[in-house]
Amino acid sequence: MTFSIVARDPETDAVGIAVQSKFVSVGSVVPFAAADAGAIATQSFANVAYGPDGLDLLREGHSASEVVEKLTDADDEAASRQVGVVGQDGSIAAFTGEECFDVADDIQGEHYTVQGNILENEETLPAMAETFETTEGGLPEKLIAALHAGNDAGGDSRGEQGAALYIVKPEGGYDGGNDRWVDVRVDDHERPIDELERVFKLYDVTLLAREEPEETRELDGETARAVTATLAELGFYDGEATETFSDDEREALEEFRGLNNFENHSLAVVEDALARGWDDAEGTGEEQMVDAIWHGLSRLDRK
Repeated sequence: MTFSIVARDPETDAVGIAVQSKFVSVGSVVPFAAADAGAIATQSFANVAYGPDGLDLLREGHSASEVVEKLTDADDEAASRQVGVVGQDGSIAAFTGEECFDVADDIQGEHYTVQGNILENEETLPAMAETFETTEGGLPEKLIAALHAGNDAGGDSRGEQGAALYIVKPEGGYDGGNDRWVDVRVDDHERPIDELERVFKLYDVTLLAREEPEETRELDGETARAVTATLAELGFYDGEATETFSDDEREALEEFRGLNNFENHSLAVVEDALARGWDDAEGTGEEQMVDAIWHGLSRLDRK
């Protein structure tokens, strides 16, 4: 009841998995990754030992195809399993057991593999593959876009419930202390991929660093009025919203920035992001503020 994509970005050494399933807390079962090894998705009567055992095999120097062969040869129930593997060495492989429920298959391309079972149709996986290959942006955006494409093309025949995005890269974790660069899960939701994307944007703005912009814009005009009015609605500003964004308005924005743990970005960068991203933002209130900041930051490369 699951479709997933495992992929690598050779430019950043990031490798990870995105998955959706009619299964609660799918992120606790399917994705496994380590920056010194690669990434593995195990599904369809998942054998969760495939994760740590497969990563150990990758560390030992085995290719993805060798890992798949060793894992499945040692498993008496391999015929009901499905697994996708991408190694940090660039190797890629997948396995779909002959007893996996239809529609079940896997597709490999440069830097990725997609796999699914109990799918609505045979269009789901090709849609994921094509979208991953053609989407602009970093690995997180490409993986989320692939999930959306698979779901829109048919997806899990039993519906939606859980989704996860797990990406690792060397020293990518909080304050560089581990490799857990992106770790976002939606355990139970009627639209889990939409919710995964919303939470990822908040995660991105809060925890992921960007290159500093060469220049920043200040808020003015109708955008300044709209941002100030939103800050007032959220309780950060008690004056009248105007088309001027000056000291009092910036003090309110600074309070918003601090309360939401956006210290990864200076006040000037947050204001710049709002000025650039407000017209593209969706939602209302705090959700609109976060979405605008995310859109405004998206022009800057992640560190």
